[in-house]
Amino acid sequence: MVSGGPYGLEDIISMAGYSGALLILFITPLLWAAPTAMMVGELASAIPEEGGFYIWVTRGLGKFWGFQEVWLTMAGSFFEMALYPTLFVDYLGHFAPQLTAGYRGHLIGLLMIAACTAWNIRGARSVGNSSTVMSILLLSPFVVLTVLGLLHKFAAPTSLAHVAPQPLSHVDILGGILIAMWNYMGWDNASTIAGEVHNPQKTYPKVMWITVAVVAVSYLIPVATMSVSGLDANSWTTGGWVDAGRALGGPFLAGALTVGGIIGAIGTFNALMMSFSRLPMVMGETGALPKIFTRTSVASGAPYIAIIVCAFGWAACTFLSFERLIILDVLVTGLSIMLEFWALIGLRLREPNLARPYRVPGGLIGVIAIGLPPLALMLAAGFRNHSERIGNVNALIVGAIFIAAGPILYFLSTLRRAQ
Repeated sequence: MVSGGPYGLEDIISMAGYSGALLILFITPLLWAAPTAMMVGELASAIPEEGGFYIWVTRGLGKFWGFQEVWLTMAGSFFEMALYPTLFVDYLGHFAPQLTAGYRGHLIGLLMIAACTAWNIRGARSVGNSSTVMSILLLSPFVVLTVLGLLHKFAAPTSLAHVAPQPLSHVDILGGILIAMWNYMGWDNASTIAGEVHNPQKTYPKVMWITVAVVAVSYLIPVATMSVSGLDANSWTTGGWVDAGRALGGPFLAGALTVGGIIGAIGTFNALMMSFSRLPMVMGETGALPKIFTRTSVASGAPYIAIIVCAFGWAACTFLSFERLIILDVLVTGLSIMLEFWALIGLRLREPNLARPYRVPGGLIGVIAIGLPPLALMLAAGFRNHSERIGNVNALIVGAIFIAAGPILYFLSTLRRAQ
């Protein structure tokens, strides 16, 4: 749910250079991922219920904010989930441009969404088991790429490793940080299926820390290797791992990285669909949404109505570019993550005697302190995008419209329940 491998990191290299990219990828998990993992570790182990962060925010801050948490998460998911069909098509297009030319690229993305929808209806266990296999397959080509990159470093003077580095044509450090934030985002999504996880009180805290380390290493090693390979930092764009594989290992490695990118897009989309689709189901159970969203498959227990409705919403946003999708995702979903940090504080005050198998150290000051670095990064992301445009509209205005819709929908929801 957090990472589909190094796929999607490429633009950080062209924005910040190799050294800047490595620094960003090292610092971002310390300021963004680690605090979020600590927060999720405490709340998921203390309140291991289906619906996850919706329940946390409702108990910590009240029903209004619980509704806003779900709305912001679902609104952010429109952009988040559209990213993975876009990545799927980008990687396939780098390897075989004729397959994704014209309308075919959009159609392939929609077919991927349809396949994952059918997959999710089979249930959480099916998605979880397949995700483990996919993770191994998508990371395998990077082992080969890393070895070949290091070999180029020590090869003859005519090799790529000895090409003089070129200055960056477009420096955008904050843009690189924004992409890194997206690549290190999603720790809370695993909480929505807590009711389907064995021994969640022990499982969640342990998995959070293991995954932070694994994800960071899986990003840093390939980028560090490419920094000594001699490949021009300016040449990196979304799908660029395929081009790097072709330059260092020929068409076979390019093909393997293409398959890995496709697997990463499918695997992450599949896992996140499992997470996001549980939110409408839980809201249907509490009366915030119609009861139809609570209908589940007899065979798997998956909320098939919620899954299908969500799939249509995500498909509608696939027309936006990769960078625009990231901008809106980080702005909207990032605010929902901040609500979870505030719920962490609220629950310490409201329910001081709640059993917490894992507890963020430092008492109340500690839980306040871990929320400050993510808040600073969110403010930086907002500053970076204040002049970014989506069509003829400022990106911040688009984000503000989605945020403002939350209170309106809550008011309409309360009216519906009162009738």
